[in-house]
Amino acid sequence: MIPEVPSGPVHMTPDEFRAAGHATVDWIADFLAGVADRPIMPDVAPGDVRASLPPSPPQVGEPFDALLADVDSLIAPAVTQWQHPGFYGYFPANSSPPAVLGELVSAGLGVQGMLWSTSPACTELETHVLDWLAEACGLPERFRSDGPGGGVIQDSASSASLCAVLAARDRSGGSDVLPDLRVYTSSQAHSSIEKDVLVAGFGRHQLRVVPVDGDYAMDADALASMVAADVSEGLVPCLVVATVGTTSSGAVDPVARIAEVACSVGAWVHVDSAWAGSATVCPEHRDLLDGLDRVDSYAFNPHKWLLTNFDCSAFYVADAAPLAASLSIVPEYLRNPASDSGEVVDYRDWQVPLGRRFRALKLWFVMRSYGTDGLRAHIRAHVAAAATLADRVRANPRLEMAAPLSLGLVCLRHVDGDEASERLLADVNSTGEAFLTHTKLDDRFVLRVAVGGTWTTAVHVDRLADLFDDLA
Repeated sequence: MIPEVPSGPVHMTPDEFRAAGHATVDWIADFLAGVADRPIMPDVAPGDVRASLPPSPPQVGEPFDALLADVDSLIAPAVTQWQHPGFYGYFPANSSPPAVLGELVSAGLGVQGMLWSTSPACTELETHVLDWLAEACGLPERFRSDGPGGGVIQDSASSASLCAVLAARDRSGGSDVLPDLRVYTSSQAHSSIEKDVLVAGFGRHQLRVVPVDGDYAMDADALASMVAADVSEGLVPCLVVATVGTTSSGAVDPVARIAEVACSVGAWVHVDSAWAGSATVCPEHRDLLDGLDRVDSYAFNPHKWLLTNFDCSAFYVADAAPLAASLSIVPEYLRNPASDSGEVVDYRDWQVPLGRRFRALKLWFVMRSYGTDGLRAHIRAHVAAAATLADRVRANPRLEMAAPLSLGLVCLRHVDGDEASERLLADVNSTGEAFLTHTKLDDRFVLRVAVGGTWTTAVHVDRLADLFDDLA
């Protein structure tokens, strides 16, 4: 007796998929049209979302309209509205209609771009669009793909920094000399740097925290002294991580001077410009690139301020060879004629994971839909709105700037001290019109206003200034 062959699941027909797709896009369009009317922070308690869901998965498939209805009633009300024009709490997570559609096409194609051979378009479009981005932002020629280096899309700047740490570690001798290696970054660097160093096998004591100056930028003289002291003790400076646009205050480290110090001892220089890097699409902000012609790697996130939805971090290296030497592993099952020829790039050698999403599509959609003129207009509108907000803060006798204005980031505090600043933060957030977060600078409580959301305009920022006037 011939056993019965299972028939497999019932898939949507092309017409059913088309109808569901139209309904989904309609829902997203309606959501975005009304996002400003939604509360920024959801009114839910821990466990509420799970309590609204069935305890077990359905045994029989459900109609798509039921899924979309639950997204509308259960999911959307319980998300923090990052796309709300009053969301200033963290550096933005930009999204835009072209980026969403690019993500949709990527999902529809369903490719895995770990090798050139597993999807040539995935690899070659990424190479090309990263060159476009380098040109649009005025990056040094050393980061273009027609030399020994080039760009690649990582999921986040944290992953980009990890790749830099690994490449720097191994270029300095790797496991054979690991205990003697030292990494340097400022006290204002992103927390991911410390995590990346630990993931790469360093001890916490091997991360040297460099003091900052009065504007919270790395003190390059202090760096030079620390490097010299370590060298005198027989230690090996391996990596210096500079930040262009720190998370707490938007400070810009003196990259040119840092590179001078690092290069004198053969240390890798990585620049983390996750947030601020997008601003260099505007020529007037290219002072942020000073010294970049001497660094080994550079990263910034189009998903923060360049209208491209998460995740999309642009990571550039001046020379890809140390990166590939650190990260390339070639099991037999990945061997193929294209890779063996040496004529293609396999981006799996430029990252920690093996698998790769087709992220370049959404960035390509954004750059073609907006053009460099549109991207510049986006940045300029936010920088201008933040400058107006800073002026309103300075004009308010109950408020003061807590750090110099940095592009779209305004840091402020109440003149009456930390308790008053904390109260102001809570009062602003309780209105539901705006959402802010805080940091500490010089151990004082500081409110951060990160202007940069896709749908945030000068009108919304002016309204925030009005709230400060009313509540301070």
